[in-house]
Amino acid sequence: MPSPFLDKQGNSIPQENIIGSGNTAVVLLQNGVAVKTPVRYVWSSDSDVQVNVQSVRREQDIYLRLQSPRDDGSSGIVRCIGVSTEAIQLAYMANGDLRAYLTKNRPSPQLQLAWFYQMSRTLAFIHERCVLVADIASRNFLLDSALSLKFCDFAEASLLPLDSNMETVDDNGFTTRIDIGLLGAVMYEIVTGNECEIDLFKDNSPTDGRAYWPERRHLPITQDVPFGWIIEGCWDGTFCTAHHLLRALDSVDLLCPPITPSRTA
Repeated sequence: MPSPFLDKQGNSIPQENIIGSGNTAVVLLQNGVAVKTPVRYVWSSDSDVQVNVQSVRREQDIYLRLQSPRDDGSSGIVRCIGVSTEAIQLAYMANGDLRAYLTKNRPSPQLQLAWFYQMSRTLAFIHERCVLVADIASRNFLLDSALSLKFCDFAEASLLPLDSNMETVDDNGFTTRIDIGLLGAVMYEIVTGNECEIDLFKDNSPTDGRAYWPERRHLPITQDVPFGWIIEGCWDGTFCTAHHLLRALDSVDLLCPPITPSRTA
């Protein structure tokens, strides 16, 4: 069955070869490898395609910066096997994305906590490498054969100079705090099974493209939610770095969880 996507030669890509797609890229399964290429439609203009090509090339640079076999933090990122002019070759994760997994499975508290460690440790590494992820969501984590979580999408990420002060850096509103807040939304989704979409542009004027963290009243209630105090800390700025979040996770006692105060605004 044909899809609306075209390959570089202008041929329709078979639907059965597609394992994912976004605004700027489509992911194909080729010989056991996930290959990310720029989106092309029949109706795409040359300038549209060029924008998507540049997006993929920027993401290539991010993957290359984050590939560090000597640092355990990089193990939480889907392995980049290679790059070409207009493609990124990535390790294929047969268990799919986290959002799809959560629609069919309820992870144990032990697995939830293990995932929180993995995500936080990897985010700390990403920030150390001077990258802001910006689009942290359950759909952008993949599960390997051992059910370990992997960051997999950096299409919206910011590649910053390596001497950047990540505690103060601000890229059109995107900051490390925004990344941590979005990670908290993924944690909420893991423990409740409910999608938690955060709109960073909710009250913006049409000409304002900055990201803003929403007011507390626009976020879900965490009272009586497992790990609620961790999630709240991600949302209210208690954890100003991913390392602070990791230290908080070290104090979690699954046998005696703390009570989360009621927060409605």
